Parts: sequence; structure tokens; C-alpha cells
Amino acid sequence: MQKRKITKAQTVAIVAVFAALNVITDSFGGLPSSGIWSSWNFLMEPLTGIILGPLLGFAATVMGVMIGHYIYFRDAYEFLFTMGAPIGAAVSALLFRGKWKPVLGYYTILFAAYFLTPVAWQLPFWGMWDTYIAFAILLVVIFLIKKGLWKHESTRLPIVLAVIAFVGLEADVLFRIFVFIPCQTYRLFYGLNVEDLQYIWGSGAIITPIKVALSSIATVTIGHPLLETLRKAGLLIHH
Repeated sequence: MQKRKITKAQTVAIVAVFAALNVITDSFGGLPSSGIWSSWNFLMEPLTGIILGPLLGFAATVMGVMIGHYIYFRDAYEFLFTMGAPIGAAVSALLFRGKWKPVLGYYTILFAAYFLTPVAWQLPFWGMWDTYIAFAILLVVIFLIKKGLWKHESTRLPIVLAVIAFVGLEADVLFRIFVFIPCQTYRLFYGLNVEDLQYIWGSGAIITPIKVALSSIATVTIGHPLLETLRKAGLLIHH
């Protein structure tokens, strides 16, 4: 099917819709003992990037979480941590479009920063098990892309969307961990000690993957029919 270029007005309208959806989901408190995400915005994050692309997805998510954080105010520090959301959207967008090099570079740099931080050596290694799985899956995706097997046909699309949502959300998690541990905000902002961090790592190892799973399900359930509809209408943003 030939790609039809959408107009600027249509692009602005689609971006505005997704920015509004991000505002709405970010304006409600998340699950009890929220951990990484204190709102429901994680449900919209991968889908925003997949539909809009890396730049527009990043922009729509930034607008959404910034406004949402003012409506449902946590604390001033959360405005920094929530920048992981637009990064996660951008990572999802890049991987959906087969652009794996920036994603691999991002994961590698942030993992290195974490493991080179001395306090990280005192935290449970298994506490970040979901990010390790995401990195392993990313390597598999890169292999498939190189072999020309990373396809978005209707029959494969649900699996592709689930994988992309998982890797994108874990990229968000890694950013927040980077701010929290290598940037020392656990101490500078919150005055936490190693014992506090060990407890957070243990609880986060359970709560965060549950939220990632919920978002992956939402991305597949909503994203599959939405992408097909946008493709047929010629309204899919390809860049």
C-alpha cells in the first residue's frame, strides 16, 4: 500500500490527542505502593511513541506528563524523574521503526553508569531482573532487524507491540534508576541510606514488572486495531 503523506493539521491534531491522553492518565494516582510510576501514564507511554514516532512521541509525552504532574502534584523532584516517560516513548518509536543503534547505545550507557556506581554493588543484583530481560530481548530484536525478519504484518503485530512496549518501558525505568542511583538523588533529594535502597529494590522487583505487563497488554489491545485503522486511513506518522 502506498504511503499517503498526512497534512500538518492532521499531524497536530493527532499529537494533541495523544498529549491529552497522557495528561489524563498522568492525572490519576497509580496502584498502591506505586514504586517507579506514581500514575497510570505507563499505559499510554509506548503507544504514544509507536503512533507518533520518536520526536513527536517524545514531545506529546513531555507535554502530557508535565501538565499531568501539575494537576496531580507529587513533589518537585518528580518533574525530573518523569522525563523517563518521553524517553520510553521515543525508544518504543525507534524500535518499532527498526532503528536499533540509539536504543542499544542508551541501554549500554545507562547499565554501565549504574554498575560503575559503588552503592549499586550493595543492592540486590536480582532487583533489576526485568531490565536484564529487556536488554536480552533487545539483542534478539536487533538480530531479527539485521536479518530482515522484524516485520509488522497484522499476524505478527501483537507480538511486535508487546516486545516494543516492554523494551520502551524498561528504558524509562533505567532513566529513573540512573537519576536515582548514579546521580545520587537517593541521598541528595531524599536522604536515603543503603538499607532503604535495598528495601526499595526488593519491592520494585515485584511491582514494576506488574505495571510493565499491564502496559504491554494495553499496547497490544489498543495498538493493534488502532494501527490498522490509521494505516487504512493514511494517517500513520512514519518518521
